[in-house]
Amino acid sequence: MRLLLVEDEKDLAGIVAQGLEEEGYIVDVAHDGEEGLYMAENFPIDAIILDIMLPVIDGLTVLSTLRRKSILTPVILLTARDALLDKIKGLDTGADDYLTKPFEFDELLARVRSLLRRKGEAKEAVIRIDTLEINTASHEVKREGTDIKLSAREYALLEYLAYNKDCVLSRSDIVEHIYHEETDMDSNVVDVYINYLRNKVDKGFKTQLIQTVRGAGYMLKSESM
Repeated sequence: MRLLLVEDEKDLAGIVAQGLEEEGYIVDVAHDGEEGLYMAENFPIDAIILDIMLPVIDGLTVLSTLRRKSILTPVILLTARDALLDKIKGLDTGADDYLTKPFEFDELLARVRSLLRRKGEAKEAVIRIDTLEINTASHEVKREGTDIKLSAREYALLEYLAYNKDCVLSRSDIVEHIYHEETDMDSNVVDVYINYLRNKVDKGFKTQLIQTVRGAGYMLKSESM
């Protein structure tokens, strides 16, 4: 897998790149937004780690340019700890995830792995799994043509399962994705939301899409078991 790291702090970029390479990734490094944008547009990149505060072109402009050109490479934004508006704007612009500085390398690595687990087809505007239809732009969900009303948290969980269809997700994976920095969140809350989803997505339908993998976690099956 090939990653692009766009970070102007050269010492940090060197440490992160070395760590990722030790994990088996190929890492390209850019130290300003212009160089990063060029590489993202022209290199076969699997995921991008993108700092917001960059010289020449800032990270949000790089991101919006990529999305405007329909380049859907997964992006993790690196943000200042107190830059809440930047996080919100980044996610609205098309970022897949964000990480605040300073960060632990293991957390960055986990987020990279999570992005790379997502199948390319899950980036389509509408995800279809069996009779389930998820519109990732409007957040509308249907099963056999019937509208399913979900809360924001329920939708986030369902979308995450759909992005990783046929892959087992542990409770900790789900907590990390759905709650981001709320690391003290009890993972038992996942069981509650899974039950909510089952009652709305699976109840009354012949095929049960949301499956429990005993001792491992949950998965959304694309075919009946």
